[in-house]
Amino acid sequence: MTLSYVVTGGGRGIGRAVVERLLGDRDVVVVVERDEDALKWAGPRVVPVIGDAADEEVTAWAADLAQESGTLAGWVNNAAVFRDASVHSSPIAEVRALIAANLDLAVVGCATAVRHFLDAGTPGAIVNVTSHQATRAVPGSLPYSTAKAATEGLTRALAVEYGRYGIRVNAVAPGSVATERYEELRSREVEAEMARLHPLGRVATAAEVASVVAHLLSPDASFVNGATIPVDGGRTVLGLDPEARE
Repeated sequence: MTLSYVVTGGGRGIGRAVVERLLGDRDVVVVVERDEDALKWAGPRVVPVIGDAADEEVTAWAADLAQESGTLAGWVNNAAVFRDASVHSSPIAEVRALIAANLDLAVVGCATAVRHFLDAGTPGAIVNVTSHQATRAVPGSLPYSTAKAATEGLTRALAVEYGRYGIRVNAVAPGSVATERYEELRSREVEAEMARLHPLGRVATAAEVASVVAHLLSPDASFVNGATIPVDGGRTVLGLDPEARE
């Protein structure tokens, strides 16, 4: 039986690693991506949907395509907006819009997935990609940290409400990950700081995060529901502030 999945923001970084992990030998992954060029690497079992993952029509289209390709088994909300703002220096409307931009991606994706699982009468799993910043904010990250904390609350609420239908909802919370975005900022000083912040002495690879996402979507995690799994090499429990003042 062919299974299908939907991954938002699946063109690069963690999203791409998740797509590659889920494809396996015969399964199909529908990828919602704003940037068509980000999917130039994709093969025939990657179905592109170019559009905004916060748009209900776009996500409904992705779900329909996934259902046509196999049995929709899992949904990964990975798309995110990375832009900092502080309440003392940015218009409140901008701060609110940035919080909404990230939270909407999770709400719309989760709602679409739940509705399709219920309509099909089949069990399914959802994984929301959050961040260590949901519990350990850094200066300037207020919109992102707030939205990711809310997404973890959303994860728990959905798990409670829809678990009885065989729908599991979990989250993964990465620390720093060696994605394209990270590589743009990389330097010897950055590497040293990241080694200090992560007890394992390095940042994660995207594949390491993807492996946990794939596990949560799989039957091997059939009794894991409403959990947020840190994939941060111990960064959160160490709890060092990267911008601590002396």
